[in-house]
Amino acid sequence: WKAVKSLKSINICLVFSKMAAAVEMDGSIMEGGGQILRVTAALSCINGASIRIHKIRAGRSTPGLRPQHLSGLELVRDICCGNLEGGTVGSTEVTLIPGKIKSGKHTADPQTAGSVGLLLQVSLPCALYADGPSELCLKGGTNADMAPQIDYTIKVFKPIVEKFGVHFDCDLRMRGYYPKGGGEVVAKVNPVSELSPVTMTERGTITKIYGRSFVAGVLPYKLAKDMATTATRVIRREIKDLYINIQTLQEKDMACGSGNGIIIIAESSTGCIFAGSALGKKGVYADKVGFEAAEMLLRNIRHNGCVDEFLQDQLILFMALANGTSRIRTGPVTLHTQTAIHVAEQLTQAKFTVTKAEDENASNDTYIIECQGVGVTNPHF
Repeated sequence: WKAVKSLKSINICLVFSKMAAAVEMDGSIMEGGGQILRVTAALSCINGASIRIHKIRAGRSTPGLRPQHLSGLELVRDICCGNLEGGTVGSTEVTLIPGKIKSGKHTADPQTAGSVGLLLQVSLPCALYADGPSELCLKGGTNADMAPQIDYTIKVFKPIVEKFGVHFDCDLRMRGYYPKGGGEVVAKVNPVSELSPVTMTERGTITKIYGRSFVAGVLPYKLAKDMATTATRVIRREIKDLYINIQTLQEKDMACGSGNGIIIIAESSTGCIFAGSALGKKGVYADKVGFEAAEMLLRNIRHNGCVDEFLQDQLILFMALANGTSRIRTGPVTLHTQTAIHVAEQLTQAKFTVTKAEDENASNDTYIIECQGVGVTNPHF
């Protein structure tokens, strides 16, 4: 009994020691939202360093953790066999004490239409450093507002992040829409020994434009056709020599709830991929949704960068972890990207520089993000 009590005391002391050494992160700075939580939690898990995040979403209309944020933190906690303090909806302060990253099946379900794509953002990097293959069962909204549609994750994020040496399959089993959610995606992730640096500085020419315009549930098929028609017309004003293939779909069996939206993807001759997307809302005409998606795509093509405004921040963590120097050409550097860089530099030894591109193809809003990665290795290899 004395030995057991002694062992318990040692474990308790170790826990408190880790908590005392926790890195402090202000959750209200810069972007001041979920971006800070996702990057901080993932790097804490990978580095094995305890973190305390305070003032979470302090500037938002509903401060503190929302169900989606909490679900993501709990998922990371489970992946690394860690401990999460303050993990409740509405909490403005949490402490994550990570343990050993383990493979296997992990599930996250916020019970809302919280974004499945954002759950993958926080968990995928962690699973790369497990001791074997992982299966991430992620539930919620597959096509949610203020987050990447699952189509973006599969068609844009996945092929680009694979350049770092990341390999995962993404099985879309059910689409889920606001407000109920009910979507399900299963990602099967293979571990890596280490990530490779990436150079994407030559855009080339746009060679292909295609997309997906959809309605689900009780909404009429005509909405899908109207979104696609408007989007095609807007793109052809600037890009006249390419066939634009936007499929129109009516989802029934593979969708939970009702919704409509569109995503349009452009590929370049050097393997760059861009997208523009929009979701329908009550009272918003379908042609306006199509127009918004088309304009978003064109905006990201005009600057002659190699990634769009939504991919650039998602690559920062992988650049920081890679073994070597990565260089990526972007358009205007977003606040989300600046936030991801700030967090990555606070929690790793990675060094970033952002400079204006100065070659003949550069415009005033084209930049080069360069990172000397720390080369985190998987201890299980």
